[in-house]
Amino acid sequence: MDTPSRPAAVHLDDLADPRFPPEAAAIIEATTPLGTTIDLDPATLCTQATAEAGSENFGEPSFRERLQVLVDALESEAGLSGMGRVTTSVQLVQLLKNRLLLEELLARHPEIREERIERPIIIAGLPRTGTTHLHNLLAADPALRSLPYWESLEPFPTPEDAVAVAAGSPDPRLARAEAGTAFLELALPYFKRMHEMTPDHVHEEIQLLAMNFSSMLFETTAPMPSWRDHYLAHDQTPHYEYLRTVLQALQFLRPARPPGEEDRPVRWVLKSPQHLEQFQVIEQVFPDATVLVTHRDPASVTVSMATMIAYTARLHLERVDPVAIGRYWADRLVRMLRACVEQRDVLARDRSLDVRFDQFMADDLGTIERIYAVADQPLDDRARAAHQRYLASHQRDRHGSILYDFADFALDPDACRTATRSYTERFGIPTE
Repeated sequence: MDTPSRPAAVHLDDLADPRFPPEAAAIIEATTPLGTTIDLDPATLCTQATAEAGSENFGEPSFRERLQVLVDALESEAGLSGMGRVTTSVQLVQLLKNRLLLEELLARHPEIREERIERPIIIAGLPRTGTTHLHNLLAADPALRSLPYWESLEPFPTPEDAVAVAAGSPDPRLARAEAGTAFLELALPYFKRMHEMTPDHVHEEIQLLAMNFSSMLFETTAPMPSWRDHYLAHDQTPHYEYLRTVLQALQFLRPARPPGEEDRPVRWVLKSPQHLEQFQVIEQVFPDATVLVTHRDPASVTVSMATMIAYTARLHLERVDPVAIGRYWADRLVRMLRACVEQRDVLARDRSLDVRFDQFMADDLGTIERIYAVADQPLDDRARAAHQRYLASHQRDRHGSILYDFADFALDPDACRTATRSYTERFGIPTE
């Protein structure tokens, strides 16, 4: 059988001076003036969310202080464009609506708090270390519960959504996610070469963590040192406990058990880069979790992540500064890897596994077998067939690849490796 030809690799030469496809440029130009009308004041955002959700109960109120810190950073450090102010407002209001809908659901169904989040499989690793491939491959197993992208954006249906679904219509949340990913594909045609985004693809739970306004998600908008410092200065245990409550509610609404196995406990497969510096918290909140820690040459990770962040920044920043982005993320990744080294031994040896990128890419199914053994998860014929089907339709670089260049960010790969030497020596990570 002939191997399908792949698009040629590309170097993104417009990171500092973005060029948009004409149709996307027209949409951005039309949207930009709306930015002058956007008020990111927390009280205004909460009022809008309340009006849209038809509820006023946001739950535990401490999130308001974190929301204020975030908004202050967005206003003083991010440099949002007009389009960025619009999309940021939409994002923050949606997160607030998600809080309101969760509290309404908990009030109607207090039994949700009795749901057990049993033995989740949690992937912790920097972006660009194979976490997405590993997450999708594991989630292909119908015995495991995962989070599709549309559900991560809007985990709980509005009353209107519920009525539509009950009447036999498709879930409106899926249609809204489709509209968003369609625009992403239009405006950022090369993004899928770095991270494929479709409404139903398996996604990480960082949006769920963002509902409590304590998450690394917001750092991907722009370098915001004040937000970073506030986040790092606070114990994340309450926010992972909030995540657990969200998972309980999602599990109550959609257990996602295979037919005929309704009595089988639900087992989640989760993933987020921020878990890499939260091993102590994970052990406390999810004490029976299996944790998979992915590893790759930090220099390769730094340049590829900086490229992805700089490329997406054109959608929300007035001016994209690749050098500032590269400097911020080079430092941020060093901090994360230092935390990984310091906390790795906190994880139970019989419930954790280090997964090197080079070994995973060379033998992904062999790695899956090791993971299933550590996780004490049955690797039956159904699971194996699901893994094979996923691999058959998701060949690496099938959309083409990106040529990464340290010079785009004024970064020195040797300096990156020197700053992370304790990490690479601890885990035996080869240079790429």
